[in-house]
Amino acid sequence: MERWINSTAGPDFVLLGLFLHIQAPKVLFTLIFLVFLTALGGNVMMMILIWLDSHLHTPMYFLLSQLSLMDLLYSSTFVPKIAIDFLSGRNSISYIGCGIQLFVFTTLVGAECLLLAVMAYDRYVAICHPLHYSVLMCPVVCAFMMTGTWLGALLNALIHVIYTLSLPYCASREIHHFFCEIPALLKLVCADTSLYENGLFVSGVLFLLFPISAIMASYGQILSTILRLRSNLGMRKALATCSSHMIVVSLFYGSAIIKYFLPKAYHTEEQDKVVSVFYTILTPMLNPLIYSLRNKDMAGALRKVLGR
Repeated sequence: MERWINSTAGPDFVLLGLFLHIQAPKVLFTLIFLVFLTALGGNVMMMILIWLDSHLHTPMYFLLSQLSLMDLLYSSTFVPKIAIDFLSGRNSISYIGCGIQLFVFTTLVGAECLLLAVMAYDRYVAICHPLHYSVLMCPVVCAFMMTGTWLGALLNALIHVIYTLSLPYCASREIHHFFCEIPALLKLVCADTSLYENGLFVSGVLFLLFPISAIMASYGQILSTILRLRSNLGMRKALATCSSHMIVVSLFYGSAIIKYFLPKAYHTEEQDKVVSVFYTILTPMLNPLIYSLRNKDMAGALRKVLGR
């Protein structure tokens, strides 16, 4: 308990951010803010379309609306803070503020990792067991899976945040990052963190490697089923539905695995920032574009709304 009190008694953290060694910080800030606004508008549009169009009231689009919600919250966790710091010239964040940001971000990362696996299972059932789809993906099952997704992510985040913020920090509070993230905070700790880093690895296996293994298994079965389809139309529809999800999975998991599983010797702090920008700011912008451009149902719903 004493160690926790000593940690909270320290000064604010300083976020060195994205613009420290950039020659044209205003240009980069403008680009990031435009991407954020695009992500904001795109994900809000996705949720509104799914809510308004009764044809989209299915498990697949319910899960897609959850993905849009997570992406919306993702970038909103820290981009407004980046904007305030850039415009005001201040780049500090309070201990409590850092803890809240860390908790929200870690929760959303964990929830999205699990959600993408649930979405893959939904496609597996729809394509491989279409006659049982209404039973295996009924509203109760969907609600149960999403409750488990959010609770699992919340519990994981709570454990990590409490432990991370209870560690003894050194005099320097400069975080070489643009938001509070566990790897960046651990570099400020004046103690051996190897045991905790092993715990982080286990958490990464549970929330990254297990879900992606489940996704690959689901798509292996889907591919096998698609190859047996005699209908070219059915094959094209199945491939179109699954390809959007696979693009999203590749973007999100690819960048997350590079960030958390690649040995430290193979990436620098600046490279970490680039990867973080990709999966926290760019991916939330790309997801609505991927699903709306490659999905006839979403495109049809958009035309209906615009035609009113």
